[in-house]
Formats: sequence, structure tokens, C-alpha cells
Amino acid sequence: MKDLRGAGVALITPFKEDGSVDVEALKKVVAFNIEGNIDYLVVLGTTAESVTLSKAEKQLVMRTVEEANQGALPLVIGIGGNNTAALVEEFQTTDLSAYDAILSVSPYYNRPTQEGIYQHFAALSQASPLPIILYNVPGRTGSNMLPETVVRLAKKFDNIVAVKEACGDMTQVQEQISKRPEGFLVLSGDDITALPTIVAGGDGVISVIGQGLPEEFSKMVHEGLDGNTEVAYSYHYRMQDGMKLIFEEGNPAGIKAIFEYLGLAKPFVRLPLITASDALKHRIVSFMESMIRITA
Repeated sequence: MKDLRGAGVALITPFKEDGSVDVEALKKVVAFNIEGNIDYLVVLGTTAESVTLSKAEKQLVMRTVEEANQGALPLVIGIGGNNTAALVEEFQTTDLSAYDAILSVSPYYNRPTQEGIYQHFAALSQASPLPIILYNVPGRTGSNMLPETVVRLAKKFDNIVAVKEACGDMTQVQEQISKRPEGFLVLSGDDITALPTIVAGGDGVISVIGQGLPEEFSKMVHEGLDGNTEVAYSYHYRMQDGMKLIFEEGNPAGIKAIFEYLGLAKPFVRLPLITASDALKHRIVSFMESMIRITA
């Protein structure tokens, strides 16, 4: 398995005004992140609006990223859901030859017990051709995958190698870090807790804002991992307002507004999401202009 420590980003899926996938824009986003020293790319995560993509569109996104990346960075593919049997089939029938790991979200809507979550990932582990990154995001799933469940999975299944933790509770993150088996990675799933997670002993982040500010964000993460906390926090505080702004009206409306500002992609999202309001876009533009002034 390639090293998944550091700064990973959950890529957007750019759309044209007619709602179709904007292949050329996606290529530009991938190139921008390679040039910005991001460590790995996550394809078809939540930020990619994967739940509103058809099977053919998902395959198009995968091919586009693979071709644009040309092996430059490790690739992680998002394959998650709340139908265990369907996911097992998807794991076994999808061409994953270009990917290094699978990111799989804890089952949503069903709200399973901890034992149900364990059995779900046990089934996926046995079916998976790749290492698995667990994804805990209670705000979206309706249930919280507790540290003891994560540790139980990590100890039982060698191919469950990491957790993307987006519980929003640093006490739980710290408990996860303290109880994990050796070699198991704890990755932040929230931009705002990325550096605190690293300082607490975590291994990095799968970020949203990082793809719009790759140089600054990757520097923050790497300085944090190197123990240069003061320098790392100087980057964190520069980006802190942006980390909050991009989620004010839902993800990925905010990060797509950043890409519109950068001239790399249009701001369009798919219903039931809507584009960022003019008021929010104005504040995001002001934030981006402040970042340019700081780095100039």
C-alpha cells in the first residue's frame, strides 16, 4: 500500500451549465493539485456529489482522473453505501487496478448498531481487493462509529488500514489515536480539525479546501507532521475563515465557488444542492484575495 499519510483531497466533480460532467475542468483540478504538492487524491467521495452521478458518469470521472494523474499521486476511490450486499458486488466487479485504497463510509440512514457497523465492514473487508479506509461522519450518516468498533475492525482485518474521522469531537479523535493498533492511520475528515488531529498524533487529512489551496494546505499538513507546530498553525489561521466559509451553504457549493474564482471550474452543483449564494461567493472571493495578499 502506498503511504496515505499527509494531505489527501476529496475531489469535486465539475459540471457544465447543462449539468454534464466537465471533463476538461476535472483535468485542470487534478493538475492543480499535483502541482500544489498534495499527497493523494480521493475520487468519488461525498464532495464529488457521487450520489447524484450515474454509473456511466462515475466511470467517466474515474477514467478522467486516472488519465490526468498519470500515476503521479496515489488514488483512493470512494465506494460506500447502506446496502452491504450491493457494495460487496461493487467491490468485486469494479476495475480498481489504478487505485491504492477504498474509502468507504459507515452505513447511512439505516442507523445500524455498532455490531451492525462491524459486520458491514467485516463483509467488505473479505470482499475487497484493496486496503480500506473507514469513514465516520455522523452528521451525514445518523450514527457514530465509535473508537472501539474501529479498533476492533483494525485488529481483526489487516486490509482495514485507516479511518477518516469526521465526528467533530476532538475527545473522540484523541481516544481513537490512543487506542489504535500500531500502523493504523487516523486521518481527519474535517478541515478545521486537520491540524489539531495531526498535533494529537494523527496522520493527516482528507480535505475539501485543500484542493483549492493545495500549496498552503499541504505546507500546513507537512509542517504539522514534522513537528513544526508554530509554523503549521500560522498556515491554519490564514485558512481558518475559508475552512468555515466553504461549508456554510453545503458541500461542495463553497469549494466550487473557490474554483470559479480560480478560473478552473464552474460553480454548478446538482439538485438537491444549489450553487452558493452571491453573498457567500462575495465573502469567499474576499477570503481568496486575502490569501493572495498574504502569500504575495
